[in-house]
Amino acid sequence: MERTRRRRSVLAALTAVSLAVPGITALSSAARAADADVAVNGGFESGLTSWTCTAGTTVNSPVHSGSSALQATPAGGDNAQCTQTVTVQPNAQYTLSGYVRGSYVYLGASGTGTTDVSAWTQSAPDWQKLSTTFRTGAATTKVTIYTHGWYGTGAYQADDITLVGPGGSGTTQPPAAPAGLKTTTVTSSSVGLSWSALTGATGYAVYRDGVKVQTVTGTSATVSGLAASTAYGFQVTAVNEAGESAKSAVVTATTSPGTGGGGGGGSSDLPAHALVGYLHASFANGAGYTRLADVPDSWDVIDLAFGEPTSVTSGDIRFNRCPVTECPNVESDAEFKAAIKAKQAAGKKVLISIGGQNGQVQLTTTAARDTFVSSVSNIIDTYGLDGLDIDFEGHSLSLNAGDTDFKNPTTPVIVNLISALKTLKAKYGAKFVLTMAPETFFVQNGYQFYGSGKWGGQDPRCGAYLPVIHALRDDLTLLHVQDYNSGPIMGLDNQYHSMGGADFHIAMTDMLLTGFPVAGDQNNVFPPLRPDQVAIGMPASTNAGNGHVSPAEVTKTLDCLTKKTNCGSYTTHGTWPALRGLMTWSVNWDRYANWEFQKNFDAYFG
Repeated sequence: MERTRRRRSVLAALTAVSLAVPGITALSSAARAADADVAVNGGFESGLTSWTCTAGTTVNSPVHSGSSALQATPAGGDNAQCTQTVTVQPNAQYTLSGYVRGSYVYLGASGTGTTDVSAWTQSAPDWQKLSTTFRTGAATTKVTIYTHGWYGTGAYQADDITLVGPGGSGTTQPPAAPAGLKTTTVTSSSVGLSWSALTGATGYAVYRDGVKVQTVTGTSATVSGLAASTAYGFQVTAVNEAGESAKSAVVTATTSPGTGGGGGGGSSDLPAHALVGYLHASFANGAGYTRLADVPDSWDVIDLAFGEPTSVTSGDIRFNRCPVTECPNVESDAEFKAAIKAKQAAGKKVLISIGGQNGQVQLTTTAARDTFVSSVSNIIDTYGLDGLDIDFEGHSLSLNAGDTDFKNPTTPVIVNLISALKTLKAKYGAKFVLTMAPETFFVQNGYQFYGSGKWGGQDPRCGAYLPVIHALRDDLTLLHVQDYNSGPIMGLDNQYHSMGGADFHIAMTDMLLTGFPVAGDQNNVFPPLRPDQVAIGMPASTNAGNGHVSPAEVTKTLDCLTKKTNCGSYTTHGTWPALRGLMTWSVNWDRYANWEFQKNFDAYFG
């Protein structure tokens, strides 16, 4: 509104002058044509289109004008810089301006061909205008404008960034909205799309239910990771150097029915809503030992904790059952195997879980990878198990410097793990159950940070599970992230969420089911998982781990995610009645707490 009023007053003044002095009309028109705002999407009304950010996103509040602004949060080794490369003319004068909030916020230009410039403020509790000028060099046709905060300080905001001067020789207008959008092949988990080509477009962005999920250079795309028998709305935009077009008309498609569980990974014969629990099979601790035969029928997937390596990098996994000295009531091997068969006859799945808090596994070589495959196969075959759970924690997974694309990882421990799991899946076939239990630091934290970052300095474990999950999403039965023992994590509302209530579980699960840009890069989106692939990980009791919530908070979580009722302060991006269920650490601790977690699950899902 403020800028609209200004435009009217300037226009009125110019009109009055032109009426009084006709000779000025041509000069005024020429000046207006020559000097323009050559920055694209400086008000962030189109999200981060045309901007590249290390840790940025858009917010609806606070804003300087319009409905959106940039918000970015620096970390210890990342100043949360957002950049845009702009076409300019040589030997020309430009003025860079913008409004910022926060501490130690910078606005500047580089690659000017003369003297690079910047302006900054030490403290701006409310919107403050920053402005600077520069002249381009004799051969300069591109300039990079940027804004950033300072390492380790709080979030900053920026809005209404302009670069005023002679327009460059490149494209000055975004393309029109694409036409002819239609569906092609539709399956139970994917929808194919095609549309008409647009002259001047350099790429296209695909939106599912209003969320950008893909960028392509051609005129077709396949959106995967969808739920069976579910309606979706799709739109496409066209992109060029000047920015992104308006969205096309919506095309709706309903995925075909699945085969019971909605996809691969051996999930077809799981119940619609499953209860997953870890059974202390190799140790007792304060919860005591529970014999497998004594686990109630409510538990649909039982993870035997744990298989551990002979050394961190050997890849040689051994499963040693709890000794009688620690677990006086432990069953014999014959009784244990008989209990596994009995559970399977009742429709339950029994898996070996690899890793845990003390079982660090790093497959640094192909030899370790091959040993992992053979040793895990031996455990599965010896006990007649249904599959494998990956519970790599601590320093098992991290990303090497320069490994910044979760879709194409290069770090050996990541690449070798993916290869090993694909080999096991191929060996045992469609009924092989594959689950994963990463911590939030390795998954949702990837929304802000990925690996050591483009400039280094971050914890290389940030988001390190994302390439593994993505590479195996078609083979993955269940992902149940540990929503416990976690620090605050930023959700898709760009607010930090902490353990202790339904809000944390809702926000963390919404990220998995909606997808999210990795490290704030809107052109590098981690696609959503199917709801039947997702269970929510919670501690069974206060003794089991930090982050325990009451049954009432568990019910709120399920209500919000599956019915969009009983929600708190967080607004989800969808409703997922097919959400698979809950996971808990652990069966033993739930028994210690008089089966409170199990009873609440049974009461909710019936």
